[in-house]
Amino acid sequence: MVYKWSIFKQGCLLCDEPSGEHAICLPCEGDLPWLGDQCAICAVPLPTSGLPCGACLRRRPSFDRVEAPLRYAFPVDALIQRFKHQAKWPIGRVLAEGLAAHLAHAYAEGLPRPDVLLPVPLSTRRLRQRGFNQARMLADWLSRPLAVPTHADWLLRTQDTTAQQQLDAAARRRNLRRAFAVSDTARIADRHVALVDDVMTTGATAEALARLIKRAGAARVDLYCLARTPRPGD
Repeated sequence: MVYKWSIFKQGCLLCDEPSGEHAICLPCEGDLPWLGDQCAICAVPLPTSGLPCGACLRRRPSFDRVEAPLRYAFPVDALIQRFKHQAKWPIGRVLAEGLAAHLAHAYAEGLPRPDVLLPVPLSTRRLRQRGFNQARMLADWLSRPLAVPTHADWLLRTQDTTAQQQLDAAARRRNLRRAFAVSDTARIADRHVALVDDVMTTGATAEALARLIKRAGAARVDLYCLARTPRPGD
């Protein structure tokens, strides 16, 4: 079911002006930091599109492709933080609908449709603190419009690691060693899997999970997220 913004008499999320049934008015939507030219694999912003970035050329990631409609910049960063840390679920639903529209267009342009959506799992402690897993909510919201099933129990968080936001790229990779596992009930072999998360930063989480999933026999692993961060200094 599509979230009906107009039912709740809410204005534009960004400027608070009347926006009809849309959560973001057309002028504000046009000003969003859309992800344009990007790496053909990890989706990091680049001056040109269709080619791998230097990092992906030097070391091919375990995941096959990242799909994200937006750059993690103002005001998208603030919207995601409100969804993730203040439990503003309607904002998350609106962002998920934008991601679903982006993916539907990508499928029409030839992007392979996955067999299953797998949300990035949270540790038990962090799930208890936050009260919900934002990646699981995004996967559930994507499942129906994309006609792809979600299996939130196929991936497990086996270690409660330090929050990734506090770490640099190398520390993030070390932090995630042995942090995840594939459930005994998972049916991953020979399947095309799409991981779902809110933001991709260094790609350490996607890399750790994609490596694990491919070892379990997956044929392809993509990552779907709301936004992609540029590299430091970009």
